[in-house]
Amino acid sequence: MEIELMNEPYVRVVYDPKRFIGKIIWQGNPKPDEYKKPFLKLLEWVKDNKTTRFLSDTRDQGVVAPENRKWFEAEMVPAAIKAGCKRAAVITSGNVFKRYYLNMILSVVNKFDMPFKIVQDEESAIEFLMEK
Repeated sequence: MEIELMNEPYVRVVYDPKRFIGKIIWQGNPKPDEYKKPFLKLLEWVKDNKTTRFLSDTRDQGVVAPENRKWFEAEMVPAAIKAGCKRAAVITSGNVFKRYYLNMILSVVNKFDMPFKIVQDEESAIEFLMEK
C-alpha cells in the first residue's frame, strides 16, 4: 500500500514501501514556484526512509519552465543521488517539448552514472526500477 506524502491539484507524491520507490505523479501544469515542492517533499522523506528508486509520471504534466529544468539538473539530481537514489525512471506521453525536456535531464543524469530510463507506461518503469 502506498503512503501519500503530498496531494495538490497539480501533483501527487507517494511512496511505495514494498519497492522503496518514491513517485511524483504530475496532474497538470505547476506554477514555477510549485515545481520544486514535490521534489523537495520526496527528498525530505528520503532522509528518514529507505528510498533508492525514483519515478516521475509526466504524462499529464504541462510545460516545465527553463529555470525549473536548470534547478532540477543543478540541484535536485545531485541531492537525490547524495540521498541514496540508485535508479530513476520517467513515464511520458512523448510530445516533442516533453521529449526535449527529458532528454536534457537524461544528459545530466548520465554524468552521474545513475541508471535512468524514459518509458511509456508504469509497468515498464517499475520493471526497470526493480532491476538489480
